[in-house]
Amino acid sequence: MLLKNSRITLRAVEPEDLEILYEWENETSLWMHGNTLAPYSKLVLRQYINDALEMDIYQSKQLRLMVILTDEQKTIGTVDLYDIDAHNRRAGIGILIDQEYRQQGIASQTLELMKEYAFGFLYLHQLYAYISVSNTKSIDLFSKSGYKQIGHLKDWLQRGETFEDVLFLQLINEK
Repeated sequence: MLLKNSRITLRAVEPEDLEILYEWENETSLWMHGNTLAPYSKLVLRQYINDALEMDIYQSKQLRLMVILTDEQKTIGTVDLYDIDAHNRRAGIGILIDQEYRQQGIASQTLELMKEYAFGFLYLHQLYAYISVSNTKSIDLFSKSGYKQIGHLKDWLQRGETFEDVLFLQLINEK
């Protein structure tokens, strides 16, 4: 199976994920790493889950998979493909691992499984990520996973009265 190794499993979003998604999506300390400006309601998240179950990834142009510790069947994170472009065979990628499970190699394994799925099953040619320069742990994670920095976007994200640069990282399927 493409979406599993000895430690973790990636699976589709299910209705029972509502509470954990509600918790993660409304964690304000994480908003600076994405584009979230306001809290998500359970109604909005419930609709998102329903859409994810009903829509094809090429219609929605996105795919969220839940990261599960296989032995415990515990949900510990998410990994997303977004802005899926079937014609140009590329997608953005983002990852969230719950605070309790960081620095254990799970994020690296998750990126590896998603790479295998994206390149081996979806036949994408490239994956990319935009990461703020202050998010050094994510920069290190993606770099160690083979992503190359190919761009530096100046003053890309507003941070109160100032702006922050963003790095653009890319992984090309060389096969």
